[in-house]
Amino acid sequence: MKSRSALGGFAAALLLGCVVIVALVVAAGNWLGSSSEEGSRNNTARFTPSFRMPTTAVTPVVSTGDLGTALLAPAGIAAADAVAVVNRTSPAVVTVINEQEAGLFAQGDAVEAGRGTGFFIDQSGHIVTNWHVVSDGDDFTVLLADGSERRATLVGSDPVSDLAIVQIEGSVPATVPFGDSDALLPGQPVLAIGSPLGTFTNTVTRGIVSALGRSVSAEGRDTSSYANLIQHDAAINPGNSGGPLLNLNGEVIGVNTLGVPTTQDGIPVQGIFFAVPVNTVRTIAAEILASGDVVYPYLGIEYLTITEELAARYDLPVSDGLAVLDVVPGEPADRADIRPNDLILAIDNVPLDDSVSLTERLFDFEPGDEITLTILRGSGQDEVTLVLSERPAGP
Repeated sequence: MKSRSALGGFAAALLLGCVVIVALVVAAGNWLGSSSEEGSRNNTARFTPSFRMPTTAVTPVVSTGDLGTALLAPAGIAAADAVAVVNRTSPAVVTVINEQEAGLFAQGDAVEAGRGTGFFIDQSGHIVTNWHVVSDGDDFTVLLADGSERRATLVGSDPVSDLAIVQIEGSVPATVPFGDSDALLPGQPVLAIGSPLGTFTNTVTRGIVSALGRSVSAEGRDTSSYANLIQHDAAINPGNSGGPLLNLNGEVIGVNTLGVPTTQDGIPVQGIFFAVPVNTVRTIAAEILASGDVVYPYLGIEYLTITEELAARYDLPVSDGLAVLDVVPGEPADRADIRPNDLILAIDNVPLDDSVSLTERLFDFEPGDEITLTILRGSGQDEVTLVLSERPAGP
């Protein structure tokens, strides 16, 4: 009995020892875990940036299971959507080659003078491009997306809008539909397809609509080409001119026309590019297809589009309209006694603002039509009636 009692006491001591060891291990584990968690929190706090990107910029646009695609896809542009748009529209995008005759009295062989981009708009082989892409060209070649070449003829061009149409014969690989540029909003994702430097054909770039209703220069004429442009940041370069700017429905919403140089007055510039709105393209293309050229009603003024900034700078009494800088002698505005420093507020009671250029507003009329201008001269407002003429030829 004594040995059994001694054995029982030993077992009890052994069991108590095990319990103590387990308790120590658990306690140590809890302490280590707590220490590790606190250390992790400290590290996280230490390396947390002092700012955070907006939620929309970091929300995955694809499944987190495909992390590589998620990192590459820009915010708001689903990679699959962009790829689908490119696959559908890229065959409709072409490189337009301008060829000019060389030699004495221009009777020699045609040599390449420049390259741009264009895109098919119908199954008849009509291709929209820029006027400056085809300007002074004697012959034209179109390089299709599959690398094949076709000869093209010039249907017509318009230096005012910087648009032109050439045409090929034979089958058309694809066409792209027109969208609605009036429905665009800043921040909307866009894609550009073109031939930068004339060599890298069907290059795709992406970006967003940066602003609407832009004019490249503050000064303008009612024949100004570059008004009411779409500003965007989808990279374009020489050779991209005439190429489509697309929304993610695969619709053309603009024709890429120009970009601000990489330096402006010694100041570095990045990501400022412009496209002609497709609603303007639709109107001009219809005119060219109907008659080969575009007839513009004409006022005969030089002007500034009034903005809030301009109004504040010069203490103008209005923030919309046109400020007349000069009047072309003998033209309608001159005959109606429109004067420099007059402010034109409306045409036929439709207010003028920076969302629609004067050229576009006048497209509601034809040469010979009588219109009424609402004029602010000094502190007095008046109605002036005049008869529109036809814009003189030339850019």
